[in-house]
Amino acid sequence: MTYEEFADTRLAPLLRYAVMLTGDPHQAQDLVQETMVRVQLNWRRVARADSPERYVRRMLTNQYIDWRRGSWVRRVLLRGEPDASMPALTDHAQSAVDRDQIWSWLSRLPRRQRAALVLRYYEDLPDIEIADILGCAVGTVRSSISRALATLRTEYVEA
Repeated sequence: MTYEEFADTRLAPLLRYAVMLTGDPHQAQDLVQETMVRVQLNWRRVARADSPERYVRRMLTNQYIDWRRGSWVRRVLLRGEPDASMPALTDHAQSAVDRDQIWSWLSRLPRRQRAALVLRYYEDLPDIEIADILGCAVGTVRSSISRALATLRTEYVEA
Protein backbone atom coordinates (compact mmCIF):
# COMPACT_ATOMS: atom_id res chain seq x y z
CA MET A 1 0.00 0.00 0.00
CA THR A 2 1.27 3.46 -0.87
CA TYR A 3 0.92 6.56 1.24
CA GLU A 4 -1.59 7.98 -1.22
CA GLU A 5 -3.76 4.85 -1.03
CA PHE A 6 -3.62 4.92 2.75
CA ALA A 7 -4.55 8.60 2.87
CA ASP A 8 -7.44 8.09 0.43
CA THR A 9 -8.95 5.28 2.46
CA ARG A 10 -8.23 6.37 6.04
CA LEU A 11 -8.35 10.16 6.06
CA ALA A 12 -12.09 10.48 6.78
CA PRO A 13 -12.09 8.02 9.72
CA LEU A 14 -9.00 9.70 11.17
CA LEU A 15 -10.70 13.08 10.91
CA ARG A 16 -13.83 11.77 12.68
CA TYR A 17 -11.64 10.38 15.44
CA ALA A 18 -9.76 13.69 15.75
CA VAL A 19 -13.04 15.63 16.00
CA MET A 20 -14.04 13.44 18.93
CA LEU A 21 -10.69 14.06 20.60
CA THR A 22 -10.57 17.81 20.10
CA GLY A 23 -14.23 18.78 20.06
CA ASP A 24 -13.53 21.21 17.25
CA PRO A 25 -13.62 20.30 13.53
CA HIS A 26 -11.06 22.96 12.61
CA GLN A 27 -8.60 21.92 15.27
CA ALA A 28 -9.20 18.29 14.27
CA GLN A 29 -8.24 19.15 10.69
CA ASP A 30 -5.02 20.76 11.93
CA LEU A 31 -4.27 17.73 14.09
CA VAL A 32 -4.85 15.28 11.22
CA GLN A 33 -2.85 17.44 8.82
CA GLU A 34 0.15 17.58 11.16
CA THR A 35 -0.10 13.86 11.79
CA MET A 36 -0.36 12.98 8.09
CA VAL A 37 2.72 15.10 7.33
CA ARG A 38 4.61 13.03 9.89
CA VAL A 39 3.13 9.85 8.44
CA GLN A 40 4.33 10.78 4.96
CA LEU A 41 7.81 11.58 6.23
CA ASN A 42 7.96 8.21 8.01
CA TRP A 43 5.92 6.19 5.53
CA ARG A 44 8.41 3.31 5.24
CA ARG A 45 8.26 2.68 8.97
CA VAL A 46 4.47 3.08 9.05
CA ALA A 47 3.97 0.72 6.09
CA ARG A 48 6.13 -1.96 7.76
CA ALA A 49 3.95 -1.92 10.90
CA ASP A 50 1.60 -4.84 11.52
CA SER A 51 -1.33 -2.46 11.32
CA PRO A 52 -0.53 0.88 9.65
CA GLU A 53 -3.93 2.27 10.66
CA ARG A 54 -3.32 1.52 14.33
CA TYR A 55 0.19 2.98 14.06
CA VAL A 56 -1.19 6.23 12.58
CA ARG A 57 -4.01 6.39 15.12
CA ARG A 58 -1.38 6.13 17.84
CA MET A 59 0.64 8.91 16.20
CA LEU A 60 -2.49 11.08 16.07
CA THR A 61 -3.38 10.33 19.69
CA ASN A 62 0.15 11.15 20.87
CA GLN A 63 0.08 14.36 18.83
CA TYR A 64 -3.21 15.32 20.50
CA ILE A 65 -1.96 14.53 24.01
CA ASP A 66 1.23 16.52 23.45
CA TRP A 67 -0.37 19.57 21.87
CA ARG A 68 0.63 22.78 23.62
CA ARG A 69 -1.68 25.27 21.93
CA GLY A 70 -3.67 25.92 25.06
CA SER A 71 -7.17 24.91 25.97
CA TRP A 72 -9.43 23.99 23.08
CA VAL A 73 -12.44 25.03 25.19
CA ARG A 74 -11.83 28.69 24.40
CA ARG A 75 -12.02 28.00 20.67
CA VAL A 76 -14.64 25.27 20.39
CA LEU A 77 -17.85 25.93 18.54
CA LEU A 78 -20.27 23.03 18.79
CA ARG A 79 -22.71 22.60 15.98
CA GLY A 80 -24.30 19.25 15.35
CA GLU A 81 -25.63 18.41 11.93
CA PRO A 82 -29.23 17.22 11.99
CA ASP A 83 -29.77 13.52 11.39
CA ALA A 84 -32.61 13.00 8.91
CA SER A 85 -33.39 9.54 10.29
CA MET A 86 -34.08 10.89 13.79
CA PRO A 87 -37.29 12.78 14.57
CA ALA A 88 -36.76 16.43 15.41
CA LEU A 89 -36.54 17.23 19.11
CA THR A 90 -39.19 19.53 20.44
CA ASP A 91 -36.76 21.69 22.40
CA HIS A 92 -33.73 22.50 20.28
CA ALA A 93 -32.39 24.96 22.82
CA GLN A 94 -32.27 22.33 25.56
CA SER A 95 -30.55 19.90 23.21
CA ALA A 96 -27.83 22.49 22.52
CA VAL A 97 -27.45 23.21 26.23
CA ASP A 98 -27.11 19.49 27.00
CA ARG A 99 -24.54 18.99 24.24
CA ASP A 100 -22.53 22.00 25.40
CA GLN A 101 -22.64 20.71 28.98
CA ILE A 102 -21.29 17.31 27.93
CA TRP A 103 -18.48 18.94 25.93
CA SER A 104 -17.71 21.10 28.95
CA TRP A 105 -17.45 18.06 31.22
CA LEU A 106 -15.30 16.20 28.69
CA SER A 107 -13.01 19.20 28.30
CA ARG A 108 -12.11 19.08 31.99
CA LEU A 109 -10.78 15.55 31.74
CA PRO A 110 -7.04 15.04 31.33
CA ARG A 111 -6.16 14.41 27.69
CA ARG A 112 -5.20 10.75 28.25
CA GLN A 113 -8.49 10.00 29.99
CA ARG A 114 -10.43 11.71 27.26
CA ALA A 115 -8.49 9.85 24.57
CA ALA A 116 -9.18 6.56 26.36
CA LEU A 117 -12.93 7.34 26.49
CA VAL A 118 -13.03 8.28 22.81
CA LEU A 119 -11.12 5.15 21.81
CA ARG A 120 -13.44 2.95 23.89
CA TYR A 121 -16.86 4.47 23.28
CA TYR A 122 -16.49 6.21 19.92
CA GLU A 123 -13.93 4.02 18.15
CA ASP A 124 -15.24 0.88 19.95
CA LEU A 125 -11.76 -0.54 20.48
CA PRO A 126 -10.86 -3.24 23.01
CA ASP A 127 -8.62 -2.39 25.95
CA ILE A 128 -5.55 -4.04 24.43
CA GLU A 129 -5.72 -1.87 21.28
CA ILE A 130 -6.33 1.25 23.36
CA ALA A 131 -3.28 0.37 25.44
CA ASP A 132 -1.25 -0.05 22.27
CA ILE A 133 -2.38 3.32 20.91
CA LEU A 134 -1.78 5.15 24.19
CA GLY A 135 1.49 3.32 24.83
CA CYS A 136 0.53 2.04 28.25
CA ALA A 137 -0.60 -1.11 30.05
CA VAL A 138 -4.13 -2.51 29.76
CA GLY A 139 -4.63 -1.88 33.48
CA THR A 140 -3.75 1.78 32.96
CA VAL A 141 -6.39 2.01 30.22
CA ARG A 142 -9.01 0.50 32.50
CA SER A 143 -8.12 2.80 35.39
CA SER A 144 -8.09 5.85 33.08
CA ILE A 145 -11.55 5.02 31.80
CA SER A 146 -12.78 4.28 35.31
CA ARG A 147 -11.45 7.59 36.63
CA ALA A 148 -12.86 9.51 33.69
CA LEU A 149 -16.30 7.98 34.15
CA ALA A 150 -16.17 8.64 37.90
CA THR A 151 -15.31 12.28 37.20
CA LEU A 152 -18.15 12.55 34.69
CA ARG A 153 -20.59 10.95 37.16
CA THR A 154 -19.57 13.46 39.81
CA GLU A 155 -20.03 16.34 37.37
CA TYR A 156 -23.45 14.99 36.37
CA VAL A 157 -24.65 14.65 39.97
CA GLU A 158 -23.50 18.18 40.81
CA ALA A 159 -25.24 19.68 37.78
